[in-house]
Amino acid sequence: MLCLSGLSVALALVLVPGPTEALKEGDCEVCLTFLGKFYQSLEENQVKFNSDDIEKALVKTCKDAKGKENRFCYYIGATSDAATKMINEVSKPLSYHFPVEKICEKLKKKDSQICELKYDKQLDLTTVDLKKLKVKDLKKILEEWGESCKGCAEKSDFIRKITELMPKYAPAAARARTDL
Repeated sequence: MLCLSGLSVALALVLVPGPTEALKEGDCEVCLTFLGKFYQSLEENQVKFNSDDIEKALVKTCKDAKGKENRFCYYIGATSDAATKMINEVSKPLSYHFPVEKICEKLKKKDSQICELKYDKQLDLTTVDLKKLKVKDLKKILEEWGESCKGCAEKSDFIRKITELMPKYAPAAARARTDL
């Protein structure tokens, strides 16, 4: 009799669902943002919500991704140089209109690196003093704009290049700086 009750307790523990791994505030920032924008683009472009079409659209979107979003694409296997292929872990649930949060929770269980991705803090170019930034940060600004500074040897060269290109890439910041 004691053996039977022990067996029923063990069976009950197996059948009772454990605590779910809900995402905490700030978790999976890149995953949530990227997949949210991707889902919106699928709806706007009226893509058929089947796994194959979503997968093709995801690979196409990932070709243009840069920075942390490109790293996310690499982790799920949507880039040509990716070592693993978990792309179906995204395309299948999206084809059933699964919430993005749930997809990211699932991906976190498969590969925790996915939820460790965070966007870099954006500099407010209207108020930041470029002279106080490190050269590394100045280079990052130019890189985000898709520009480079050939022949720049000193910090002042990078600052000059940024202020020269600011009207093109950050017109609001350029206007605010001329008002100062």
